[in-house]
Amino acid sequence: MFRFDHFNFNVVSIARSLDFYDKALDLRPVRTKEGPNGDFRLVFLGDGASDFCLELTEVRGREKPYDLGECEFHLAFTTDDFDGMYQRHKAMGCICFENHDMGVYFIQDPDGYWIEIVPQRD
Repeated sequence: MFRFDHFNFNVVSIARSLDFYDKALDLRPVRTKEGPNGDFRLVFLGDGASDFCLELTEVRGREKPYDLGECEFHLAFTTDDFDGMYQRHKAMGCICFENHDMGVYFIQDPDGYWIEIVPQRD
């Protein structure tokens, strides 16, 4: 049997990403790991409700943004406060695409990753 554990985003700045994910999605670090030579740092973020984590990886010395190709992938979050989160994300200026027909929208993190926000459905 398999179950989901985590998903990874490579980021240029852990500090910048931690600030964004805390403010935008209330995600907090649940564990960290550093390379033996300090050449990389991993921070796993949790939502406090599930065991699934978002792993942020920072490689020391990386300054150039990662090439995300055509961005035809995304991570999705469900919220029971869709309107409130929409207003939060609008105020942060991170909404990058809205699909009114499907009733969802996407935010973009500082490294260009897209995150879908989905209302909780009954």
